[in-house]
Amino acid sequence: MRSADPKSTLRARKLRRESTGAENKLWSALRGRQIEGAKFVRQEPIGPYFADFLCRATKLVIEIDGATHETPEERRSDQRRTSFLNQVGYRVIRFSNADIYESLDHTIETIRSLLAERAPHPPTSLREAGPNPLPAPQGEGGK
Repeated sequence: MRSADPKSTLRARKLRRESTGAENKLWSALRGRQIEGAKFVRQEPIGPYFADFLCRATKLVIEIDGATHETPEERRSDQRRTSFLNQVGYRVIRFSNADIYESLDHTIETIRSLLAERAPHPPTSLREAGPNPLPAPQGEGGK
């Protein structure tokens, strides 16, 4: 298990306590592996940023953008953030507060589709499958 930076842990806890209404509404749909069995965490530190929601297994980051994300400065900041997260291997999907409040079902379906795209795939070769992936061969006639 990785050790967390104490400052990051405190900041993540503060962000979770101060979640917006839209974040809380989406969290109620994500928590407890309700979507495709995927485990999400909230306010996960990744580099200098905190992901609103993260599925570690698929490296899917979900960001909820409120009204403050509509200014040119905030858009540039969001672009830098998304670019960084993409560079370190994460896929970022952004939803507005309106997406959460007005079309939560559609938002969930979008997340479900993205999880399916990024789900770990079964092994493509016997070597990847590990030791003894197939039953031991039997003698002729199945004996």
